[in-house]
Amino acid sequence: MDEEWLLLQKQHEQYEFVALAIKGLAVVLLAVNAPFVILLLAVLWGQEAIIKTFQSRLGERLLRLEAMLREGQGQPMQLHSDWLSKRPRGIALLGEYLRSACRPTVAFPYSALMAISLLF
Repeated sequence: MDEEWLLLQKQHEQYEFVALAIKGLAVVLLAVNAPFVILLLAVLWGQEAIIKTFQSRLGERLLRLEAMLREGQGQPMQLHSDWLSKRPRGIALLGEYLRSACRPTVAFPYSALMAISLLF
């Protein structure tokens, strides 16, 4: 279980780095004076929402592992089984992505960049 926790924790942090890179790209795109920049920002916003959804699923598994370690029980190495059993399908999956997109730490940069883009 310790190895699984270490691996998932590293992956969880890597998702955060990817989310920051997407935000950085969004800021760079703001310098592009093109009519489709808002669309590109919306696509990046959606991509970050998907990344944050994946990250939150890893976070849930990390919390379960921590509980198992604390209690000295459980089944390690079940990430994909857990993921698949909890992964929504269809409209519910889109709803999960939308909830991630609406988190303030995800939504604020993109909405601000879109507003700036419209002003200039």
